[in-house]
Amino acid sequence: MLYRSEFYVFDQEQTVPAVIRNYTKNDFDELIQIQKECFPPPFPSELWWDKEQLRNHVDLFQAGALCIEVDGELAGSLTGLCVDFDPNHADHTWEEITDNGYIRNHNRDGNTLYIVDISVRPKYRKLGLGKLIMQSMYHVVIQQGLDRLLGGGRMPGYHKVSDQLTPEEYIHQVTKGQIKDPVISFLLRCGRMPIHIVKDYLDDEESCNYGVLMEWKNPFK
Repeated sequence: MLYRSEFYVFDQEQTVPAVIRNYTKNDFDELIQIQKECFPPPFPSELWWDKEQLRNHVDLFQAGALCIEVDGELAGSLTGLCVDFDPNHADHTWEEITDNGYIRNHNRDGNTLYIVDISVRPKYRKLGLGKLIMQSMYHVVIQQGLDRLLGGGRMPGYHKVSDQLTPEEYIHQVTKGQIKDPVISFLLRCGRMPIHIVKDYLDDEESCNYGVLMEWKNPFK
């Protein structure tokens, strides 16, 4: 079942038409360009999407391949796959659980929609698009009858205080609103809850290679 939702977003006081839909092969070049804009160095360029990965997203789990357009321009994307997640064995790397972004391990019988990536073009970030597209993926979780949405959040502000705080202390202060982190604070505003910190989750200097598993539970399960 394909996803399509049309609505308006507000650019200050002006309304702008927007749509959230499944992305297709026609979007691949623009999706790769968005990755470059969203994740500049020191983020590893080899982690940007390539066309083989994007083809797999569309072919293996199109329900989990969403993008958002603003006034006809592609402004961001959100990608997921289904996995069978056991909270008692939560440690994993991004590469392991997403098949390095190729999602060939997508499990149709899995209990969890796992977020591979979210990207919103910098020039559109004041429009609240990330939260809107995340909410759309919650709809997919409900429609698919899954237990939860889960993903590992980068903590790019951590390197600034890593000599003063442990990862656990940092996330505690972000959760309490004492520190603002560009990614974790955003995920909290989307309704996600931190459940576990993973060491060596991703090759990410800003996060000191840590990731925080952030969960949204299906309220109907």
